[in-house]
Amino acid sequence: MFNNFMDPDHFFSRRCVWVNGPVIVGAGPSGLAVGACLKEQGIPFVILEKADCIASLWQKRTYDRLKLHLPKQFCQLPLFPFPDHYPEYPTKKQFIDYLESYAHHFEISPQFNECVQSAKYDEACGLWRVKTVSSNHGSEVEYICQWLVVATGENAERVVPDIDGLKQFKGEVLHACDYKSGEKFCGKKVLVVGCGNSGMEVSLDLCNHEAQPSMVVRSSVHVLPREIFGKSTFELAMFMLKWIPLWLVDKILLVLAWFILGNIEKYGIKRPSVGPLLLKNTRGKTPVLDIGALEKIRSGEINVVPEIKRFSCGMVEFVDGEMLEIDAVVLATGYCSNVPYWLQETEFFSKDGFSKSPFPDGWKGKEGLYAVGFSKRGLSGASAEAMKIAQDIGKVWKEDLNQKKQKVPTHRRCISQF
Repeated sequence: MFNNFMDPDHFFSRRCVWVNGPVIVGAGPSGLAVGACLKEQGIPFVILEKADCIASLWQKRTYDRLKLHLPKQFCQLPLFPFPDHYPEYPTKKQFIDYLESYAHHFEISPQFNECVQSAKYDEACGLWRVKTVSSNHGSEVEYICQWLVVATGENAERVVPDIDGLKQFKGEVLHACDYKSGEKFCGKKVLVVGCGNSGMEVSLDLCNHEAQPSMVVRSSVHVLPREIFGKSTFELAMFMLKWIPLWLVDKILLVLAWFILGNIEKYGIKRPSVGPLLLKNTRGKTPVLDIGALEKIRSGEINVVPEIKRFSCGMVEFVDGEMLEIDAVVLATGYCSNVPYWLQETEFFSKDGFSKSPFPDGWKGKEGLYAVGFSKRGLSGASAEAMKIAQDIGKVWKEDLNQKKQKVPTHRRCISQF
C-alpha cells in the first residue's frame, strides 16, 4: 500500500513545493527573527503567513495608544537594534516601522495569505508536509521540508469567555483586539472584562476619552509601577537577579510597589500569594505595569467591579448581587495559541498549544521541529530562541547539504522549489 505522500493521485491533486531549508509558520516578530538569523548563515527558508502583512497582531489587532511595556533594549530582535532616536518605550507605529525595516534589511519576503491547514511529519520519507490554503483564491499548496519552525506565538487567537446572557446583551460587544480608541465611547458606560495590561490600558484610554469604564477584577493580579526611581522596573529586576535570589527580588519589588503605589487591595485589586517574578516563571502570568490606571481607580474614574454573574438586555449582574447599567462591553480576556488546530503532533506541544518542556528547553523538538515565542518571556525570549534555532539548523545544514538533496521525493520533476 502506498503512503499518502507517495500516492500518485494524492500527489498530483495539489501543487507541491520542495523547500530547500526550513518552513517557518508565522511572520510576526518571532518568525522574522528566525528568518534573519538563518539569512546570516546563508540558509534558505520560507515563511508562511495567513495575513496579508507582517506582524498582523501588531498592525491589525492592537489599540492606538499601545506602547511597548518594556524598554526598547529588551524588545529588539537579533542583529538589528532599534534606531537611536526611538524613545525608551516605542509606540505601536514605531515598533511596526522597526519590524518593516527589519524585514527589508534582511530581505525577508513571507508568503502572505497562506493559511496553514495542517503540518505533519511523514515518517516514511523523513520530511515535514505542510498544507496551506490561499485566502485569496483558495488554491492549495503542500510545502515539503526537513525542518519546521512554529512561530505563530502565544497570542494567535482571541479568547472569548462564555458568560451567561452575553449573547442577549443588546449593546456593542467587542474583544480588545478590535478596540482601537475610546473616542466613539465618549459619554457611554463601558464594562471592561479583564484587569491585565490590556484591561488596565483600555480602561485608562476610555477615561481619557470621557467614557465611564467599569473594570472586572475576577482574580488576583500583581500591579507594579513601570518605573522605580526613574529606572525601568523590569531592568531593575534583571539587574538584581544577577546578585540575589528570585524570592528576594520578588520581596523587594513588592515593598517598592507598596511604597510607590500604596495598598491597592482597598480598591478591590488583590495581589497573588506568589511573587510577581515567580508567578511569571511558573505560570506565565505577566504583572501589570501601571502607566496611570491606578490613579484613575483611586479617583473613582475607573470603577472596579467583581466577577460577572450574568448579562441581561442592558444590564450586568455581579456575583455580589449588584447590578450595573452599561452601554458596551470590551473583552480584555486575552489570547491563546492556535497550534493544536493545525500541527498534528502531540509529543512536543501540549493540548493548550505550548511546549511541554520547561524553559529553557522548550525551543527544540524531534525530527526537525522547533518552536519560537512560546516561552512566555516576551520578545527577548523569542530573540534568544531564534538564535538557538538558526545555530542548530546551521550545524546540520553545513554537514548534510549534499545528503539532504538526495532526500527529495522521486517525483521531483513536478515540484517547484525555494
